[in-house]
Amino acid sequence: MSSKAAKGFLTLAVSWQILAGLSGCEIATHNAPQPMEGQLKLASVRSRAFAMTDRQKMLRAAIATLQDLGFIVDRADSNLASVSGTKLNQYLLRWTVTVSAQGAELLVRANARYDVTPVLEAEPYEKFFAALSRALSLAARQVD
Repeated sequence: MSSKAAKGFLTLAVSWQILAGLSGCEIATHNAPQPMEGQLKLASVRSRAFAMTDRQKMLRAAIATLQDLGFIVDRADSNLASVSGTKLNQYLLRWTVTVSAQGAELLVRANARYDVTPVLEAEPYEKFFAALSRALSLAARQVD
């Protein structure tokens, strides 16, 4: 095989590998899971907006609320605006609450897990946000 033919063969082989790789990427992109309506609804259930801007006060209220609900607060980080609490009662239940500024409001997101399984029902989140609203004496607005 001549040097020119070998070079052409190598170029063809590399081109085929690149095309095969690109077509694989394209297929993977088209098959990527799309957000489902249920996931968006769950995100809405897990989030509330409060008409206040004092992040520290909100974090203290989240800590107090978790403690009132029987959780042991095992992590609180003011810089990350995050609080986590754990309850051990024949199972491991863990809540993580994060606070972020959203204009003239604070957005509070809660995430609950039984062991490693996410809590998907709306009721525990509604109870948590009702207790948090009482602790702050503020009404929470559901986030879209």
